[in-house]
Amino acid sequence: MSIKDDMVVQFNYSLRDEKGDVIESNEGRDPIAYLHGHDNMMPGIENAINGKNVGDKFSVTPAAADTYGERQEGAEQRVSVKHLVGAKAWKPGMAAVVNTEQGQRQVTILKVGKFMATVDINHPLAGRELTFDIEIVGAREASDEEIAHGHAHGAGGHHH
Repeated sequence: MSIKDDMVVQFNYSLRDEKGDVIESNEGRDPIAYLHGHDNMMPGIENAINGKNVGDKFSVTPAAADTYGERQEGAEQRVSVKHLVGAKAWKPGMAAVVNTEQGQRQVTILKVGKFMATVDINHPLAGRELTFDIEIVGAREASDEEIAHGHAHGAGGHHH
C-alpha cells in the first residue's frame, strides 16, 4: 500500500549532521505517527515518504527550508530569564525552551544577565544540511475522526 494523503504513517528515524554523526534518533522508542497530507510533518520528510511503502528504508537530505527552516540573521530577542525552560543557570550557547502564543519554541542563549537574556530564535538546526534515515514501519487509512481533527490518534500520535 503506497503512502498517500489521509493515511496515518508510522516511521522510525535517525537524524545525521553534515559529518554523518547521529544527532537525534527515536531508536528504542515508539515510532513517530502522523497524518499524511495534513501539514503535520516537515515538508521535506513528508514529500520523501509520499508514495513509499511499509518496510521501505531510505535516506533523504531535504533543503533546510523544508525541515527546520533557513537561518535568519539577526533573529535575536530579549526575554525574561524566568520564561526560559530547561535549566536553573544559563550560559551562552545553551538551548532553552520558551513558551509563546504559538506554542513552545526552542532557542539558543546568546547573552544572559541577572533578569534578561538575549536569545537566538532560530531553531538550533536551522540552515543545516541534515540527512534523515527513515524506515516506514506502519501505514493505515486514517479514521474519519482523525481526518476531522487533522492529526493521528493513538501510539505515536495525539492523545485526547
